[in-house]
Amino acid sequence: QVQLVESGGGLVQAGGSLRLSCAASGRTFTFSNYAMGWFRQAPGKEREGVSCSSKRDGTTSYINSVEGRFTVSRDKNTAYLQMNSLKPEDTAVYYCAVIAQWKITTPQRWCIVGESDYWGQGTQVTVSS
Repeated sequence: QVQLVESGGGLVQAGGSLRLSCAASGRTFTFSNYAMGWFRQAPGKEREGVSCSSKRDGTTSYINSVEGRFTVSRDKNTAYLQMNSLKPEDTAVYYCAVIAQWKITTPQRWCIVGESDYWGQGTQVTVSS
């Protein structure tokens, strides 16, 4: 079993920054065997993939609306989503997720499909105007 614990959400003014963390653990969990993704769901909207990364080929995809403002990174068993120049439309519950590397074709495709092996509990990000 794999546990993903998120932190770092909160309330921020437009133009501000937040960094979300996702700490992964599990007796047999090896982060390098998993693709890592960040998803979000705003009230009344469908969940969308924000950024998905493949360790296998080192590629990362971002949705157009966050390109150039959000950056993902990993350090050992923790993943990060650095969010800069935040906008009110970024307000949502953000989730981290992992999927076994062999199950995806490209990170971009995984971000669109969204099915994952494990999910974090979600953290609220609210951007005020």
